[in-house]
Amino acid sequence: MRIIFWAGDSTNTTNKAHKYPQTGIAQAFDRYTAQDVVIYNHSINGRSTKSFIDQGRLANIYNEISAGNFLFIQFGHNDEKDTDPLRYTHPDGDFIDNLGKYINVARDKGAYPLLITPVERRLFNEDGRTLRSPSAHEPYVEGCIEAGKRYNVPVLDLFSRSREFLEKTGDASSLKYFMHLAPGEAFWCPEGQSDDTHLKYEGALVFGRLLAEELLKLDAPYNTLVDGKVLEELEKAVSVNAPDKDLTDEKNMRL
Repeated sequence: MRIIFWAGDSTNTTNKAHKYPQTGIAQAFDRYTAQDVVIYNHSINGRSTKSFIDQGRLANIYNEISAGNFLFIQFGHNDEKDTDPLRYTHPDGDFIDNLGKYINVARDKGAYPLLITPVERRLFNEDGRTLRSPSAHEPYVEGCIEAGKRYNVPVLDLFSRSREFLEKTGDASSLKYFMHLAPGEAFWCPEGQSDDTHLKYEGALVFGRLLAEELLKLDAPYNTLVDGKVLEELEKAVSVNAPDKDLTDEKNMRL
């Protein structure tokens, strides 16, 4: 059995039933993994690279992870909060240094580290096709890429893939992937809500698939974590049903 340990924030956390339909990417990612792979998801709401460490959560991973395992590291949303000294990190400074601490935890135990850039928020311009630019994530995406170079660790750029997907899908059609709730849709939120950051199950599957596709492009052992047949079957299904307008958004998952 191979284990993926996942350190991240609310875009990846495993949500309990009282938060349904909110779903983290790491929570749904096992739909794409090989049969011998399991995910130990340590992601938790509201954490940055700094607060995750300060609260002892990286230490917990250090105590559990072992040789041959993997550590997926995905932060940025909360590192951006410059009004919160408990979470904020500078994208060119301690953000990169903190990522190095996660990488060292993996390597000290003989595990394989992997950096993932943050998934983009669903923030469209008035045209309903293009996303706002620049994104608040961009300095942290650059920091993540720089950390990959500095520490010689592969980086999956989910930020770019998710922006591409969202702009291809458009404002209205992408609503169903995020936590936009109509009044009464969720028992815990009777008044409804508009949330362009957190994902529904459908969104976790879409962005999880983008990650799986990027993972397959890496060398072993990273690419062996994905069940390529799953992606092949999805591709076949999309190709067969492409004329069906209801599957337009699913076709965009191939971006």
